Amino acid sequence: MAAEMETPADFATHEVFNQPPPLEDVNLFTGDRALQEAVEREGAGHARASLAKFGAVTGSAEAIDLGRQANSYLPVLKSFDRFGHRADRVEFHPSYHALMSLSVEQGLHGSPWDYLKEGLDASPKPGAVVARLAGTYMMTQVEAGHGCPITMTNAAVPALLFQPSLAKEWVPRILSREYDEGFAPAGEKTGVTFGMGMTEKQGGTDVRANTTEAHPVSGGGPGEEYRITGHKWFFSAPMCDAFLVLAQVPSANGKGGGISCFLMPRFLPDGSVNAIRIQRLKEKVGNKSNASSEVEFQAASGWLIGEEGRGVRNIIEMATYTRLDCAVATAGMMRQAVSQAVHHCSYRTVFQKKLIDQPLMANVLADLALETEAATALSFRVARSFDRAHEDEAEAAFRRIMTPVAKYWVCKRAPNLAYEAMECLGGNGYVEEGIAGRIYREMPVNAIWEGSGNVMCLDVLRALAREPQALEIVFAELDRARGASAAYDGALEALKDAFTDMGSLEARSRQIVEQMAKVAAGAILLQHAPSFVSDGYCQTRLGRDWGDVYGTLPAGADVRAIVERARVAG
Repeated sequence: MAAEMETPADFATHEVFNQPPPLEDVNLFTGDRALQEAVEREGAGHARASLAKFGAVTGSAEAIDLGRQANSYLPVLKSFDRFGHRADRVEFHPSYHALMSLSVEQGLHGSPWDYLKEGLDASPKPGAVVARLAGTYMMTQVEAGHGCPITMTNAAVPALLFQPSLAKEWVPRILSREYDEGFAPAGEKTGVTFGMGMTEKQGGTDVRANTTEAHPVSGGGPGEEYRITGHKWFFSAPMCDAFLVLAQVPSANGKGGGISCFLMPRFLPDGSVNAIRIQRLKEKVGNKSNASSEVEFQAASGWLIGEEGRGVRNIIEMATYTRLDCAVATAGMMRQAVSQAVHHCSYRTVFQKKLIDQPLMANVLADLALETEAATALSFRVARSFDRAHEDEAEAAFRRIMTPVAKYWVCKRAPNLAYEAMECLGGNGYVEEGIAGRIYREMPVNAIWEGSGNVMCLDVLRALAREPQALEIVFAELDRARGASAAYDGALEALKDAFTDMGSLEARSRQIVEQMAKVAAGAILLQHAPSFVSDGYCQTRLGRDWGDVYGTLPAGADVRAIVERARVAG
């Protein structure tokens, strides 16, 4: 009798089970209760249909895989062409360009400024900033690195408006909904993106220590051409079509001069390439898909924005918008980290029970969800102040104080949350195929870029010194939530007391800014979130020494309700 032929099945050692399906082909807008409520509450309910459509795109398996590819096949610097000519170009994987196209088509690069199509003196549209940032919140969950040029392009517009002659030329190009990856003069492209160059080796945050110099080609002055020579230590997204850069203008006969802001295009009006020499790409901890670089300017041409010596003021307007993006994008990544953790624990069985049904794990998940919802609520409240600042001085004051507050606290809380969420996935979270590890590596960057933690705290103090009445405006809003929580009321009184000793504010500013953020988030949740969310948040973040780890919610917290609210709805 002939022996039976062995088949591959005879050698199979196991079957795959007790593993969750991938979290994909979901809607990141309609599946997110807290986001929908924030959008409605903060004035962008008119954008629901557009955001729901974009939520389906960003939650699709295709978009999620584009994010994976963009972080697997990294940008490559091409310093020279094959004949030895300077090239100074960066090649990106097609997945990166596909993500850029999705973001530009949705208007994440500049939709709040669409009203400028009617003229530079037109009025902003209600809720436009909140609507854009809701899209940013979702796209960042898929891939954060390409968001750097997207964010900077949007933020470049208010800086350009300081120089109407340049704004008339460049803003219409920004407002195009077509992404054009080509390396060509801006006038030949269907759309443009902007980057930024502020910091130098010797100065970092202290941009007044910059040594790069700019000299006028003729008489100089607003809107005029200068030749710029020097370097930038962090020059983000070097394949953008133009950049806002800072440089020193030497004083002439004791007049003018100082740190000034310039628009530096990649191509000159005659079609030749501007003398921006890319030295190398940064090898960063995260943010891998984005080509941050070091550059030298070899008498590169730039056009002055505003007056000489006003560069910090002009470019800080750009930084204000990017700081808001840092807070919202970080909250979005927090949301993705918690979504992955809840999803995994809903399927994974350990000790004869689903992980999500294990009391200790449920406590951890609920605690992570509370932190994320608070970050989301605070960030979108600040976003509303950007929409209304032009018509409401109280909102303008709120924006000046609470933008650095939100950026500081949300970005500070994120890395530890990302780690804890990754631990919920066990070993599955610590491999590159999944998204948890990428989010963890991405989290620190938003706390470091656009002003580190200390800079944010000092910005709060500087704003209060210039406008002491702004603190009363913030307190007036926080007072509206009084009476709903003893923990909240006590924390608000303690916060007010903290400002009585003005002499030691700087040394205590981290503690004070942290408390401002937590009290502000608590106020929003008390007035608008379900009681099981607001009670859990206030009891732990405001009512006691909460501790340094997640998973310490008190016995009375409605853990199950909190977790179910955080689950991505089908």
